[in-house]
Amino acid sequence: MIKFDSVICTNFESATSREWLETNGIGGFANGTISGANSRRYHGLLTAATKPPLGRITMLSKFEETLTIDGKLYELSSNQYPNTIHPEGYKYLKSFALAPFPTWIYEVEGIEIEKTLFMVHGSNTTIIEYKIKDQKSKIKDQIEIELKPLLSFCDYHALQHETPNFNPNFEVFDNLVYLRPFAEMPALYLTHNAQSVENTGHWYRNFEYAIEKERGFDFHEDLFQPFSLKFDLTEDAIVIASTEPQQLSDALSFRMTEIARRDALIMQAEAKDEFTKQLVLAADQFIVKRGEGQTVIAGYPWFSDWGRDTMIALNGLTLATNREEIARSILLEFSNHLSEGMLPNRFPDAGEIPEYNTVDATLWYFEAIRAYAEKTKDYDFVRQFLYEKLAETIAWHIKGTRYGIFMDEDGLLHAGVKGVQLTWMDAKIGDWVVTPRIGKPVEIQALWYNALCVMADFANHFGNKAEKEQYEAMAKRAKKSFGEKFWNENEECLFDVIEGDAEDFSVRPNQIFAVSLPNTMLSIGQAKKIVQKVADELLTPVGLRSLSPKSKDYCPIYIGSPLQRDGSYHQGTVWGWLIGGFIDAYRRVNPKNKKTERQIWQFLHGFETHLSEAGLGQISEIFDADAPHLPRGCFAQAWSVAEVLRVLKK
Repeated sequence: MIKFDSVICTNFESATSREWLETNGIGGFANGTISGANSRRYHGLLTAATKPPLGRITMLSKFEETLTIDGKLYELSSNQYPNTIHPEGYKYLKSFALAPFPTWIYEVEGIEIEKTLFMVHGSNTTIIEYKIKDQKSKIKDQIEIELKPLLSFCDYHALQHETPNFNPNFEVFDNLVYLRPFAEMPALYLTHNAQSVENTGHWYRNFEYAIEKERGFDFHEDLFQPFSLKFDLTEDAIVIASTEPQQLSDALSFRMTEIARRDALIMQAEAKDEFTKQLVLAADQFIVKRGEGQTVIAGYPWFSDWGRDTMIALNGLTLATNREEIARSILLEFSNHLSEGMLPNRFPDAGEIPEYNTVDATLWYFEAIRAYAEKTKDYDFVRQFLYEKLAETIAWHIKGTRYGIFMDEDGLLHAGVKGVQLTWMDAKIGDWVVTPRIGKPVEIQALWYNALCVMADFANHFGNKAEKEQYEAMAKRAKKSFGEKFWNENEECLFDVIEGDAEDFSVRPNQIFAVSLPNTMLSIGQAKKIVQKVADELLTPVGLRSLSPKSKDYCPIYIGSPLQRDGSYHQGTVWGWLIGGFIDAYRRVNPKNKKTERQIWQFLHGFETHLSEAGLGQISEIFDADAPHLPRGCFAQAWSVAEVLRVLKK
């Protein structure tokens, strides 16, 4: 259990830097901080996915919470405004835990009040409950709690500001309040057991969001407060916030069903230790519905589903957790989006046509299918639904597809045109592509060779002798050319990119995949030297640096304006997901014994500690390149969690 006592909880900075996350399996989520003060535009009690998994709208931002004990008022909520924090309810916090839901214990006048919050799986519904933790029979004071909902009702990337277009009206029914501030957005239903609903109707202005300020964005927001709900805490106070009417009597069954669902995930994954158990629950938060199938949200709080991230994360999120049916669903769903031999890079939030500006997502698709087949032996599925599409994909790469992607005369894969970013190092600011990597990036060659070998294996399995020989010949040619062109003798590692006679000497982590993928073009001697080079210059306790500190372009800290941050995104910044490839490579070049596995646990220890640092129970997207490697970017990233979980379970 991840738990904090009053030392952390009553320190505003410490409590606000730690964020909790609840998700609903269709793209919606709730998230916030231990202190209760929102520090991001994305914080809210209900962000609904109106077009699952996207179309996300932040509807209910938070509650203002006031406890009354025998007529005396105590403010439990916290907010940051310019130059002040008000109220300071975090000072009453005795503890916070994920148990398994976010759970706060406030202590006021010797009385403990427990607050819990969770989402209903498959529904845009959040349930918030308050109760007296002590025996109610021993408490003689009259104890009440007043909740004032603060409404946002805007796209989750946006901020709300006071506007006359906001419809302040609401309708009250038995144990239900209905609101619809904007006709083009869904309604919000608040089901409750309050004793009274009182009209208030005014704006709370100028909330200040520290992380948005740090990131160089607009950081002030106004929220509308329509009414108050007053509860007598002789019974538990319950609010169900949803995009559809709910029954108050279902609150307990929703809770027990969700607890049982999470327990079942841990059992199915055969997770034994607490670290792995928490990662299994974290992994589940990224798996969401898309159409009739499923997909992966790349990260919370702001990413949608991305092809590259999904294929890299698929093994750890689904196969390592023994959820093969979800892997199958994802692979099948993405096969429907193949176009000109390419998998989509991402699905835009607004649901427009998918974007195909990626060379590696498609190649990672081959590896994801290989891993699925290896785990399940379900070759009938591969043959019936995927093999022909994979063969067509290879054919497109041979003759050429979008963005200068084609197999060159040497059998290696060329990719890239000016102004477009195609590899995972995809930062772009206006027309500036920070790391264009046009030509023949090293990891693309590793993935291409691996894909050809995968196809040869499938062809052999399906009795297609001619196709098997074709893919083997292509793989042999690529391996020969790679060996002739990519070895950097001076650095005893691989060049990062080759374009014609130009060689990129940058020491980056991309070369690790030439060692780590199941099919490798390297000798064991070369592989050992690469692993050592990466360990010496790129390895940190939370992943690999994206560029060696010896480079003149190295950026030690990921902070500042969007321009500054994107300029350093792949110029040193540490990426957690890269630890997976490194550990695979480390295992390949070292003996299979207890000493090797003990060392691998040491490589992963920093992630175990990190579960209590930023996104609670989650692993962040990135970290500063220099110690203390502060977490940055998304506080919950799918491939970060997936790759740690995958190598743990391997």
